[in-house]
Amino acid sequence: MNILILGGGGREHALAWAVLQNPKCDRLIVAPGNAGIAQIAECSNIDILDNTEILDFCEENSISFIIVGPEAPLENGVVDMLTEAGFLAFGPRQAAARLESSKSFTKEVCDACSAPTAAWARFTEAADAHAYIDRTGAPIVVKADGLAAGKGVIVAMSEQEAHNAIDDILGGAFGAAGSSVVIEEFMEGEEASLFVLCDGTDTLVVGTAQDHKRIGEGDTGPNTGGMGAYSPAPVLTDTVLAAAMDQIVNPTIAEMARRGTPYTGVLYAGLMIEDGRPRLVEYNVRFGDPECQVLMMRLGGQALDLMLACAEGKLAEMRVNWAPDHAMTVVLAAKGYPETTEKGSVIKGLDALKEDAFHMMFHAGTGTRDGQVIATGGRVLNATGRGATLQEARDRAYALADAVDWPDGVFRRDIGWRALG
Repeated sequence: MNILILGGGGREHALAWAVLQNPKCDRLIVAPGNAGIAQIAECSNIDILDNTEILDFCEENSISFIIVGPEAPLENGVVDMLTEAGFLAFGPRQAAARLESSKSFTKEVCDACSAPTAAWARFTEAADAHAYIDRTGAPIVVKADGLAAGKGVIVAMSEQEAHNAIDDILGGAFGAAGSSVVIEEFMEGEEASLFVLCDGTDTLVVGTAQDHKRIGEGDTGPNTGGMGAYSPAPVLTDTVLAAAMDQIVNPTIAEMARRGTPYTGVLYAGLMIEDGRPRLVEYNVRFGDPECQVLMMRLGGQALDLMLACAEGKLAEMRVNWAPDHAMTVVLAAKGYPETTEKGSVIKGLDALKEDAFHMMFHAGTGTRDGQVIATGGRVLNATGRGATLQEARDRAYALADAVDWPDGVFRRDIGWRALG
């Protein structure tokens, strides 16, 4: 079958790598792709936010299956358009994608189905939001209501920091995503990620992971899109996982169906676990990045079968065939990230890296210039290792990261510290 993956980051490189291991894949195209993806698949520079252009491309190239990587095309209704045109697509329709594109919508759904989450309030006027902070105090979490590329969340440890976050968000720092602000209770505990496939009716857990969102070692400094991740997540024991499914995920899926907007695709539940009790931090409607990289290393070619079954409404027939292994990814970012970064620095040494089922360098923000790989974004590479133990996976990931010749790159040295001690 001919398969199209929409996106061009580390998540999409990992998806492409896994899909290509499945014999069902005859031809793989990734749009727009990146320098690493171009080494294993065809790349196309179609505009992934132009639904008509995507539809025309699928028709012209006899595409059988479309996998949507990032959230923006989902919010833009690409799955609605493709499905109505007779194509098979992996991802939620626009109405269901609101579970990520509107934090207040998610909170309303949680309230309706009694899913445990943080206390919250939504504001469009700064004065009202500031008054709320004065009443509740800090620490507290301030979020842009809409999509902000993973950066519209401020964990304010002081009231002044919270007031500043309100002014930034409602003042336009995150564009249209900040037309309203959601303020949430600060939840104590350990955070983990749960990934569940849904076909509108049935659900299937496809993995757990923990990521490191903050830029600095010891999980300090500002939030980022993610500086590393590992799978599985030790804190998500069988008991905690069962509670998360019974109390949070399955009630959410039932509530979405009740509203006439059944959820299909992967549902990524960010959870806070305290004393063995999970609460929802937020939902994302696509695979996480960099969590997807560790999940795909562990899933391999079966990932395509699972996504196909999900899109076809046949999830009840599927089981995940997990190996008793671990994976870790370390994000190499451009100096200055998550603030201003310089683009165009040359990355050397990639051709000499070992790449197999246990070692992969997934590209995120890369391009080419004069035959050389260059950095084109903030998060640039994902050094990913797999092993029988988390320590073995860590050793392989860091060996890859250390082998890259990129003076303008930086990475954390402590990914997995909670699990490894």
